Amino acid sequence: MAEAVIVAAARTPIGRAFKGSLAGVRPDDLAAGVIRAALEQVPELDPTTVDDLYLGCAEPWAEHGFNMARIVSVLLGLDEVPGATINRFCASSVQTTRQAFHAIKAGEGDVFISAGVECVSRYADFSGAGGGKAEWHNPAFADAQERTAQTAASNQTWTDPREQGLLPDAYMAMGQTAENVATALGISRERQDEWGVTSQNRAEAAIAAGIFAKEIAPVTLADGTVVSTDDGPRAGVTIEKVSTLAPVFREDGTVTAGNCCPLNDGAAALVVMSDTRAKELGLTPLARVVSTAASALSPEVMGLGPIQASRKALAQAGMSIGDMDLYEINEAFAVQVLGSADALGMDYDRLNVHGGAIALGHPFGSTGARISTTMINAMQTRDAQFGLETMCVGGGQGMTIILERLS
Repeated sequence: MAEAVIVAAARTPIGRAFKGSLAGVRPDDLAAGVIRAALEQVPELDPTTVDDLYLGCAEPWAEHGFNMARIVSVLLGLDEVPGATINRFCASSVQTTRQAFHAIKAGEGDVFISAGVECVSRYADFSGAGGGKAEWHNPAFADAQERTAQTAASNQTWTDPREQGLLPDAYMAMGQTAENVATALGISRERQDEWGVTSQNRAEAAIAAGIFAKEIAPVTLADGTVVSTDDGPRAGVTIEKVSTLAPVFREDGTVTAGNCCPLNDGAAALVVMSDTRAKELGLTPLARVVSTAASALSPEVMGLGPIQASRKALAQAGMSIGDMDLYEINEAFAVQVLGSADALGMDYDRLNVHGGAIALGHPFGSTGARISTTMINAMQTRDAQFGLETMCVGGGQGMTIILERLS
């Protein structure tokens, strides 16, 4: 059976939504650019032989709509390459890699593009895209949403509504789920702030060492400006400064702008190939996809999704967390990183070693492929063999992918 290997990986810089460097770039154009950059890393490959283009996107409507994956293949001049836009919210471009992995294992193709994009700056108002909340919230969750509001107002400890015969709130705001994790696990504001500072400091060090320059495909704007660095990381972040920030989601809460990710624009792309085709082309793969897994749990504590997903992926690989040299948990919120890492027994010195989404940003649909790109770079830099990438997913899911470095 063929193995699925990654032969190219690239990401754009990550811009701050609405006011950042990429705010004027359409998502389909941004995705086309980064996919072109990834394909240029493998000149031996005829891009017209790509079997399918999978593009992750968390909000596939407005400029992100019209099956954007197919729009992108046409923009690239690849009329022969089909495309599918995939939505698993934050894990959308983990899912695209998973689909490429499965297709190769099933013998249904040899070359796939796994990519993702999200340009929050380009979101239209919901009222202009099919109506207000009354039209897209299932009324079955009305009572759950009222309970959510009461919980948020009182900052009470989270308890599983299923134990009371109630529906969980599938539409709960992500910040509220983070506060639920904090109260359920007793994770302090201080620990969250410390991790937020760690993320920023590690990203600052990585930038100074030129780490991200190896993975970023610069973006040329309409006016000729070239963007080659992330907007988000801040130099000299200290716990003293972060500890002064006010809670965002609950008056007496713990989640602040210093310990959660911002809103962002960005794209990333991988070229995933069967090892047999890579050998035919004389390529040395970057990494092998070892295993993938998805899991689910109450939407109200979605931040703990990485726990079961990682356990499943490790079991499928016949490995343990101790076999992983590095790991990445997407930093939607510091509290869910801490809760998941604690439960999995991770060594914090090997976690998000070059900073995570708190510093770099989280353009939802692209984050899976972005983290894979960053993980491969980190494994090369640190001569690591195995890496685990995992993330929580809005709506109460988790996804994990395990990679083995090959070059």
